[in-house]
Amino acid sequence: MPAYLQAMHWDDLQYFLAIARTGQHGRAARLLRVDATTVARRVRRLETEMGARLLEQGRDGQSLTGAGEALLAKAEEMERIAGSVHEASAGGQVAGRLRVSVSEGFGNAFVAPRLAGFASAYPRLAVDLAASSGFLNPSRRETDVAILISRPRRGPLITRKLTDYALGLYATRDYLARHGRPGDAAALGRHMLIGYIPDLIYSPELRYLDEIIPGLEPALRSSSIVAQAQLTAAGAGIAVLPRFMAETNADLVRVLPGRTIMRTFWLVTHSDMRDAPRVRAFADWMVAETAAARALLTGEPL
Repeated sequence: MPAYLQAMHWDDLQYFLAIARTGQHGRAARLLRVDATTVARRVRRLETEMGARLLEQGRDGQSLTGAGEALLAKAEEMERIAGSVHEASAGGQVAGRLRVSVSEGFGNAFVAPRLAGFASAYPRLAVDLAASSGFLNPSRRETDVAILISRPRRGPLITRKLTDYALGLYATRDYLARHGRPGDAAALGRHMLIGYIPDLIYSPELRYLDEIIPGLEPALRSSSIVAQAQLTAAGAGIAVLPRFMAETNADLVRVLPGRTIMRTFWLVTHSDMRDAPRVRAFADWMVAETAAARALLTGEPL
């Protein structure tokens, strides 16, 4: 190993890895749960120790210089070794820290309520569940595992189908009693619809209303599917919701039950992480959980 790497503390390199993968001080800071000035200061210290610039400022954020690219390869090698040593020191048990990126709705309504069972099975493994309206990028190693609604087509990634899931139109009985039940899709235009903010949709798979009737516009809009579900449960209108969210709420009923939208969740990890025990353990557990909940996810019998 080069002398300059031996002299560096591993935690200093983690700051560099974070900004190399996210491309911005702010995103790296959120990833590491520190402030952006700390990230910038630690990277400047690395540059001083190496006597070379590692990053350069561009219009959209930070990009790696030639020296930065060389250091990234070595730092990622050290990261893999550190992970292997940690797991070996645990006596063959699954140990360390696992970061999982998942959509807000699936993370909150499906993964989180079941995660206690996984944690109990692997007590030496710490888990970060990043459940948000966007996704961390496994190609940049922002996450160990990602559960995505769009299958990635590029990057050093291993992708497998996790499960299909169904979505439908839902409203409360009270809303339908007050406003009437639509008899067909064309009647939806006369109702208060709830959906995504068009310019904040991060994946084309989320354009549900267009799939029912092109050009159908929601009056109440949110970038959050959890907020949309709460609006629907409060009787504000009709929304397209995943079965795994809507069917667990007794106040919600299906509208136009013949209209079902199908989507797929993909389990994705970096190719270098495919054999990591913590990744294999989570992937196997997630596959088993979704298989056991097929009726809830898809409406199909087990």
